[in-house]
Amino acid sequence: MKTCVPWPHPVLRTPAADVLAITDDVRQHWAEMIEVMDAMPGYGLAAVQIGVPLRLAVVDCSDTRGQAVRMANPEVLHASGQLREHEEASPNLPHVSAVVKRPRAVTVRFLNDQGVIEDRDFVNLWATSVQHQIDHLAGKMYFDHLSPLKRKMLIARSEKLRRVK
Repeated sequence: MKTCVPWPHPVLRTPAADVLAITDDVRQHWAEMIEVMDAMPGYGLAAVQIGVPLRLAVVDCSDTRGQAVRMANPEVLHASGQLREHEEASPNLPHVSAVVKRPRAVTVRFLNDQGVIEDRDFVNLWATSVQHQIDHLAGKMYFDHLSPLKRKMLIARSEKLRRVK
């Protein structure tokens, strides 16, 4: 099974490349990403998190799992003005998390697993996770939404805990 690249790997700060078509390679990446996401367990994963520099993401916030939405080239078309706070984390920077405010609902356009452009509405945890993954694909981490001081403290705490464990 693939593993998540550790912060501060350069792939985590580099905008990912667009996916031109849904191929068997793309489907294989999605399968590996779902395996990693479910093993964490997490609510989503971007390809860059496992070192694949393509604009691919998976999200599954269902209670039963097995409902993963596979997305290529996801982009937010509309975001609600109402914000929602949620504690976010990343396997790329283990042992820490932070509360981030994001729009409560978003409409996202992406290329789905059938190779068709799809517009889909996501709300609450689904919306948070989709936005988190889109950030990853743009070379951003959730802690970029924090103040510089909070960000520095969070990264330092993760590094300290990583050395201890």
